[in-house]
Amino acid sequence: MIEDAKIMIICDNDDSTKYLNEQLVVRGGYTATFASTNERGIDLLRESGFDLVIALMSGSLDADINFIKDLKAADPNCVIIAFLEKADTRQIEEFLKQGAYDFITRPINFERFFFLVDKGSQLHSLLLNNYRSLASLKEQNAALEKKTALLSDRIEDSTGNLSRLYEDLRSTYMRTIKSLAQAIDARDHYTHSHSESVARFAVAIATEMGMTVKEIETIREACELHDLGKIGIEDNILGKPGSLTKDEWEMIKKHPVIGAQILGPLTFLESVIDLVRQHHEHYDGTGYPEGRKGEEILLGARIINLADAYDSMRSARPYRKVPLSKEEAVMEIMKHRGTQFDPKVVDAFLRIQDNLEPGT
Repeated sequence: MIEDAKIMIICDNDDSTKYLNEQLVVRGGYTATFASTNERGIDLLRESGFDLVIALMSGSLDADINFIKDLKAADPNCVIIAFLEKADTRQIEEFLKQGAYDFITRPINFERFFFLVDKGSQLHSLLLNNYRSLASLKEQNAALEKKTALLSDRIEDSTGNLSRLYEDLRSTYMRTIKSLAQAIDARDHYTHSHSESVARFAVAIATEMGMTVKEIETIREACELHDLGKIGIEDNILGKPGSLTKDEWEMIKKHPVIGAQILGPLTFLESVIDLVRQHHEHYDGTGYPEGRKGEEILLGARIINLADAYDSMRSARPYRKVPLSKEEAVMEIMKHRGTQFDPKVVDAFLRIQDNLEPGT
């Protein structure tokens, strides 16, 4: 729970508003601001900003979609929980597509409700920090360009300063990119901390395989950024509870390339970029995006592929609410030894799997 989280409830029903407020205060320890009309809620969002907006939907799909769009226009980083009288699959899909974080329906499941309030507040904090980091990065880039121009006539005397500026810029880029990757994980509570868990598993496997400290650190950084490309995938596809259509699956398969393209200008991350691009390639050539196979796939990418699959199996997902047990996940890894996974990587994983635990 984020202390002093700013919550706004937009609801024209006094009884519902009072009931939600009582639950937030008594059971959750939160306080909330109220708006009795959509227009007032949008004005308050512009004026004050909130970590979380709980908005009662009217039941008119077009009007509710426009309402969510207006909230996002007032604050692109606002986290919205749609409050519906009853569950409607089409409405829910549209609301998520327009940027709603999640939804609640009557009767309210308060265990789920407070879970969403807590995670939604955390997500807003990450998004806000990322927004500020990007703004700061732009300012620093502009300042760096000016400094570089001033130093161009004295390049020999300024080599040390330029080196420090470069390292500062490199460090700023890495912090910003990692913050963005964390925000991508956090926007879906099913994948929260996924990249951290993948990094932990991959580092353990690489260490078991005797890789160098530099190689292991490259793998760690690639794990932290491996899902960066999902910023280009719509939320309703990433969070879809059912089977993906052919077009949706083709969109999902683009995320390694999108991630590599985002990182492309950062030439000092060349080794990391290659691992990000290849982390969904399969040992037998059935993976994506290039269909590489065997030794054509970098060893680090083969390790990340197994670590990513293992954490996915051991975690809840929209399409699978109950995670596989550790024994079931290990059996799946063994089943695909030599097809999806490199046999050498599988063997290293099996030697250390007793010490691996999924992230929370």
